[in-house]
Amino acid sequence: MLTYGLPILILIILFLMNAIRVLNEYERAVVFRLGRFLKVKGPGLIILIPVLDKMVRTSLRIITLDVTHQEVITRDNVTIKVNAVLYYRIVSPERAILEVEDFNFATSQLSQTTIRTVCGASDLDEILAQREKLNTKIQSILDDQTDAWGIKVTIVELKHIDLPQEMQRAMAAQAEAERERRAKVINAEGEFQAAKRLTQAAQIISAYPQALQLRYLQTMREMTSEAKNATVIPIPVDLLRGLGSIFTEQQQPREKIDPENLPEPEVPEDELAKEQKV
Repeated sequence: MLTYGLPILILIILFLMNAIRVLNEYERAVVFRLGRFLKVKGPGLIILIPVLDKMVRTSLRIITLDVTHQEVITRDNVTIKVNAVLYYRIVSPERAILEVEDFNFATSQLSQTTIRTVCGASDLDEILAQREKLNTKIQSILDDQTDAWGIKVTIVELKHIDLPQEMQRAMAAQAEAERERRAKVINAEGEFQAAKRLTQAAQIISAYPQALQLRYLQTMREMTSEAKNATVIPIPVDLLRGLGSIFTEQQQPREKIDPENLPEPEVPEDELAKEQKV
């Protein structure tokens, strides 16, 4: 009896070792029996029939896929290199095993092709300024294509865009020229505001001659305080006013300017600021 009991015990132990499998919470087992799909099992303890059943283990966790640099010619004929990162997970283990041989390799190749297609149909300015829009578009296309494989693409992010050196220098020169234009516009606007205030001051002084006399005395005080050895010969303000009236009569009357109603200068739209807002 013991002679037959020991081999039977060994066979039972071997059977249990080959039949019992333990799967983690994030794992699923696609079971085939005699080569035909049976069911998806897991997580926890599952039992297989040795020799008859075969198990393919899959993970439901998010998988990170690094898309290598892709050389792309944009719609405006600029050659750039783009790389991205892709996050996806398996939502249907059955389709991920039955519909595609290697879902990881297939997703990688499809992502490379999609990135080249989407970036090639866009201008360089659009790629640089609207990267979030391109990410959403690529993610939508990949999600639709991989849905038949039981894969859900959650996030696609363009990591780095490598521009040619000539294009980098051209963009730097453009940005510098744009900033110089903004500086000139701001300077011109400051001159306009200063001229507006000077016009208001001149009208006030012309309406109140005492203000001109006070300004005249203040100027003399400033001259004597800065240069102590200077000799100042005061000239009566009435004499200056008389000379001014003579020249005024000889000149043609000019249209009176209202400083409060002066038109504001037309400032051209800042293209660089507009691109940054976008």
